Amino acid sequence: MAAGPQPGGYPTAPLDPPQRLLNALSKDPESPAMAWLADLPGTVRRQLDIWELTPLRTQVPGGLHSMVVLVTQADGSPAALKFPVPGPDAEREGAALERWDGWGAVRLLRADPDSGALLLERLRGAVSLRSLPEAKALLEAAGTLRRLWVEPAADHSFRTVADLTAHRVALLRAASASAGPWGTQTGPLVDEAMRVRAELVESPPELVLLHGDFRQGKVLSGERAPWLTVGPRPLVGERAYDLARLVLDRFEDLAAGSGPAAVVRRRLAKLADSLEVDRDRLHGWTLFRAVDAGLRQVVAGDRRRGELLLEFASWL
Repeated sequence: MAAGPQPGGYPTAPLDPPQRLLNALSKDPESPAMAWLADLPGTVRRQLDIWELTPLRTQVPGGLHSMVVLVTQADGSPAALKFPVPGPDAEREGAALERWDGWGAVRLLRADPDSGALLLERLRGAVSLRSLPEAKALLEAAGTLRRLWVEPAADHSFRTVADLTAHRVALLRAASASAGPWGTQTGPLVDEAMRVRAELVESPPELVLLHGDFRQGKVLSGERAPWLTVGPRPLVGERAYDLARLVLDRFEDLAAGSGPAAVVRRRLAKLADSLEVDRDRLHGWTLFRAVDAGLRQVVAGDRRRGELLLEFASWL
């Protein structure tokens, strides 16, 4: 779709949804998200007009769950206009960004409840923590993550880790049962993951607002602060659940190196100690998240990646 003239009369580039988003949503033609995608060109045009924004270009390759347009505001300042795929996670993203108010996270400038649009401060989308050497990246990631762990508002609407993982347990059982002989082989690992999860949710420590999907690629370079996180899938729960995703980060690189099991255990211990998180609880949530992610990848058709995640879980 061509954007056409926008506020200020500047010429603009085409603002088509990125191919990566199209590919992700087209996997399920019956999904309600397909209707949203069909309406997206008009939604973008209307929001640009309402907020008096001049579009520059669509950010590519973009994500699997949103479209982002780089824009200039009426006062000339840069910003990013984000349209998340509709759903509970999209609604909660704005609420989490509002709660953080730029502390460790991209700053939310405006939000439109009707279109779901979020106007965000502009970051350097091409520069993430993944561009740094591994040790430096983990250090910066840990510091950023610590800033996000704040007390949620008393009337928050975020899902809890206990509720989310209860749903995941049901899916784990179904995925394992449908995997035939392979599912039988992985059964003990799945059983262990479910047992550990049940123990962890029985007596959680202090509950805080979590990013929910924190990893190095979600931490971008900014002007206001060196590193700021984006794309939360916010939850309320214990710190170890959030940190477990960081332990899993770039697991392919770990698997390709020498002595991966020892490297994983050292990473886990170092992250737990640096952020004052109980090692045993971090170990348990990392195991659960690795098994959960591994089975999801297998079900989605990426057996190589899924089996590697399950191997990662076995190293723990």
